[in-house]
Amino acid sequence: MSYSRKLLMLRVILVDNHLERSAPLKKSLCDEGYEVIAHLTDTADLDAAVNRLKPDVVIIDTNSPSRDTLENICVMSLNAPRPVVMFAHDGDTAKIRAATQAGVSAYVVGVIPDEKLRPVLDAAIARFDEFKALRIKLDEANSRLVERKIIERAKGLLMKQRGMDEEAAYGLLRNMAMQQNIRVATLAEQLVQAAKLLF
Repeated sequence: MSYSRKLLMLRVILVDNHLERSAPLKKSLCDEGYEVIAHLTDTADLDAAVNRLKPDVVIIDTNSPSRDTLENICVMSLNAPRPVVMFAHDGDTAKIRAATQAGVSAYVVGVIPDEKLRPVLDAAIARFDEFKALRIKLDEANSRLVERKIIERAKGLLMKQRGMDEEAAYGLLRNMAMQQNIRVATLAEQLVQAAKLLF
């Protein structure tokens, strides 16, 4: 699912332990067409709330991101990743870097005017989508690399046991996979696992 803005009203979870401070932000979000579906006072239950409510964006308003806050964002990013926008009053470079590494898509220092709220959220969503696409490509590349290594091991086993060259070993693997209607990598994994049991 892409988090690019497709709906008129995006669903937002707001996290802020200062109700007075968050009131103007909440009003600005509603005025800009966002639906604030939950208001949490801290990030302790952020992962559970995101899994349950499925928001489009998470906004965290804080004086300075604590270690617990960053750890809770990390957990959420692993289990149910969402674009995270953090409004903070701490412009320390180390804090910004730590927040970004934890999964924050946009880190905004200070209060922003209403007219800039939507562009900031749109930019955070776009950055999240781009990072997600890159992560998928990286996972696919790593998966292909692992599969190639398994196929190479399976070919090596066949070459050693049957005295055939590399091309013939791969041909045999491919033919066997076709006969069983499975992928070559799947068959290769089965052969490697069987060899571990035998030797």
